[in-house]
Formats: sequence, structure tokens, C-alpha cells
Amino acid sequence: MGAMEEEEKRVVSPSTEGLAEERMLGQEMVREMIARRERGDGIKQIARELGIDRKTVKRWLRLGEWQPRRPQRRARKLDPFAEFIERRAPEVGFNGVVLHRELKALGFTGGLMQVQRFVRPYRAQRRWSELATIRFETGPGEQAQVDYGQLWVWIGAQAEKVHLFVFTLGYSRRLYAHAYRHERLSSLLDGHERAFRWFGGVTLTCLYDNPRTLVLGRRENKVLWHPQFEDFARYYGFTPRACQPYRARTKGKVENGVKYVKRNALAGRRFRSWEELNGWLERWSVEVADRRVHGTTHERPIDRFTHEQLTPIATRPPYRYERVQTRRVANDALVTVGAARYSVPVEYVGATVSVHKSLGEYEFFHKERLIARHQKAARHSVVMEPAHYAGLLRAGGSKSVGTPPPRFDPYFGELGEVMVRDLKLYELISQSEGGVSR
Repeated sequence: MGAMEEEEKRVVSPSTEGLAEERMLGQEMVREMIARRERGDGIKQIARELGIDRKTVKRWLRLGEWQPRRPQRRARKLDPFAEFIERRAPEVGFNGVVLHRELKALGFTGGLMQVQRFVRPYRAQRRWSELATIRFETGPGEQAQVDYGQLWVWIGAQAEKVHLFVFTLGYSRRLYAHAYRHERLSSLLDGHERAFRWFGGVTLTCLYDNPRTLVLGRRENKVLWHPQFEDFARYYGFTPRACQPYRARTKGKVENGVKYVKRNALAGRRFRSWEELNGWLERWSVEVADRRVHGTTHERPIDRFTHEQLTPIATRPPYRYERVQTRRVANDALVTVGAARYSVPVEYVGATVSVHKSLGEYEFFHKERLIARHQKAARHSVVMEPAHYAGLLRAGGSKSVGTPPPRFDPYFGELGEVMVRDLKLYELISQSEGGVSR
């Protein structure tokens, strides 16, 4: 009796229609209906004894089992603006305040909380879509991925910060690594050329994680590349591509490669020089990296490399980028270029020379004759080659003056010029006057 009273309390009275009553019916109540029906009880009797509307009993007996009722969605004030919100919300970063302001201008009369509740599912969908990444594989010769990694390595007697350039072929997973002191454009281009010659060819595209050295910005969804890098890419015939901002996971092959080099090739190592460090990286690439079984492809990179279809560069000379400027040689035989000063031979003082800026160095020409070459130096540096000043005395020594000294300076001597006599003359005068020679 007590159990029946509890069930009756859970059941909404017959005077309350349909939806509320069906929502309160539990699985046990529905099973009771079906069991009573199978026992031979009529619908009226079941409804009367359980305190449930006859239409409700008929419905559940027709279904044959309990099923959760699907909630009916009520119309919302924002429904007429749903299409606008779906298109506009990503453009304003799903900012509810901005959307509410713009919706009010379109005729929406609801509050801010309604807008924020409406965009919450879209914001959550964007969050997981940013986290999720679809792995894709590239075909032979299609793509390479390029990145830098930084770590401290003992070189000689001190720890040096090493900038590790890593170039990974997308299909075979073969990689090339080289250590640099910095990540300037000159080292990045040098790393590319070394990798191209190491592999014997170039892929169709190269993928980058928007390095500031190469990517100057974006305009109308187009990447603005550094003009010198664009010229470099045209020279070797590959297309540079940049990851979408904040989506560096699309470049996972090379990022894993950077970690692999750090943890496998350089962990706990010490080197006598930078040359020894880079020599070891090349040796490690051949003896270890190329021959291990890759965790994703389950093949050795050196074996898959036989199927790579790279564009050969065997006969192509190294890249050379030149920009010519004209400068006048100052009196100290220095020429100012790029906020630094470089020496040329002194015989060209006052002459106009042409400066050819190539990758990492300056060449100075006078009437098509090469007169000096210097590596590019830091701003405000002064680079002087001693051979350029041959024939001149060192600074601080006596200077060779073309004119004789003044002979009649009144402040230097009373007679203008000191007469020079032989000392024997003074001895003869002394004897003639009765002096004694000593």
C-alpha cells in the first residue's frame, strides 16, 4: 500500500494534461502498465488504479516499452536572427556584447544574456575545432617543413645558445639539421641551400610557422613574404607556404623532428667548436636518423627516400642576391653602408665606388674592378683591413709633412735660423785667446 501511494504521488493528477504527466512517468510505472495489460486488465481499470489518463495508458501500451520523451523546443526571440549570428559571430570572436549591440540595431528587443546563451554552443564548437587536428600525409617530393629550435650546448669552455635549423622531407621523414648562432635571414637561406644539396633536390613546396624573418605580415588573406626570400624561392623553384596563425600543429612533422634532434643527437653532448658540432649533426643524420624505424610510417626514412621525387639542383650554382649602391670614399678610406663603415685601399679616397650587397657580404668595385670584400657587420661597426692602409704610418706616430719647418718663427729663435758650425772652430778660437785646451 505504501509503495502504491508513493507511485501515485509521482504521477500527475488526470486533470493535468499530456506533457507534464508523460514527463513525470518513470520506467517502473510504464512496466506496471504493460504487466497489468498482459495480465488481462483493461485500459480503464489500469488508468483508474494507477491514477493516469486513459490516453496516456493507450499511448504507452502502443509503444510497448518506456522511452524518454524528446523535449519540444520553444521559439526564441533570436531565431529570426540565427543566420546573421552564425555568420557574424566568428568575425567578432563570438563576443556577446558586440553581437547584442548590432542585433539591437537590427530590431532585436531581448537582453544580453539571451545572446550569450545563444552563441555559447558556437563558441564551444570553435574551441574543440581549434584543438582537433586532422593528420595528412604528403606525396613524394611534394612538401618539406622548416623550423628552428633553440637549446644551450657546451662549445669549448662555455655554454652557447644554439639555433637549430631543421629541414624535414614530408614523405620520407629524412631530416637535415645545422647549428647557427642566430636566426637571421642569411642563416635561414644558408640552411635551405645546405639542405637542398644534402638531399640533392628541392620539394614543390616548403611549409613555415610564420617566422618574422620571412613573413612580414598578411593582407587580404595573402602572406607578405620578405622580398629576398621570395627571390630565393623563385630561384630554386619552390612555393613557400605559411601555417595559419595559431595553427602550428599543421606543421607537426618538423616540430617532432626538432625535438628528436635535441633529445637524441645533442642530449648531454659537448663539442670543441661549432665546426665539430655541425660535423656531428651530419654524421648523426646518416648513422642514426636515416636508419631508425619511424614511429608513424613504420619504415626507415632512408628506404622511403628512394621514392622521393625531388627537383634536381646538381648543376645549379649557389644563390646570389645582389643590390648595387654607390658611395663616396671618405678621407679615412672608409665607406658607409648599412649604418656600418668598411675600409677600401687608401688610393681610392675621394673616389666613387659601387657597393654590391649579396648574401651576408659586401663587395666594393671601382670601375668594374673589385677593390675590397667584407662580411656584413653589425650596425655602427667599423671594419678595417690593415692591408688597405699599407704605406701609411700608424696612428699616433710621427707624421711625414710635405713642407719644411718654418725658418723664421720669431717665437722659436732670435735669429730666425740657428747656424750649424763644426765644434773644432770653437776650439781654435779658445786657443787664440789664450785659453787652454782640455
